[in-house]
Amino acid sequence: MSVLSAVINKVEDESLREQFQERVEIIQHKIKFMDKIPVAFLDTENRAVKVFEELAGIAGGELQEDPLEARVVIYQEKSVGMLQLMGAAPALLQKEWPSVAYSRVYLWDDEAASYADAERAVAALEDLAEMFYPGYFVFGNEGRTWISFKTQ
Repeated sequence: MSVLSAVINKVEDESLREQFQERVEIIQHKIKFMDKIPVAFLDTENRAVKVFEELAGIAGGELQEDPLEARVVIYQEKSVGMLQLMGAAPALLQKEWPSVAYSRVYLWDDEAASYADAERAVAALEDLAEMFYPGYFVFGNEGRTWISFKTQ
């Protein structure tokens, strides 16, 4: 059982639990025939973060440790908000990364990137799906829980 499923299964309200599961299934159904997106999660020292490997996989991502192998780079670090990431990101980026060349660098708020409860875990999944497949998913959290960092 996945961590996400375990968090959802802990929800006592059956109706709410079904709503969360339906939100997950919508994403899984839409990405069923799409290519996996190579993604690297990095902290403010450009170290790979593996905490979201399972969630990224459910959202259609394939975790990469090397940003040179990733089409998407997401900066996220516990106790570091988007504004702090915005100040740190320019010095961390490397122009040879495909994510930089194609402006696919994202800053993800530390409070949003969480398995703390089912609501936040499902919302985090939706955030990732929207970052991985822009245009296919629009959940309305861009600017609130994550932002696209323009590299050019």
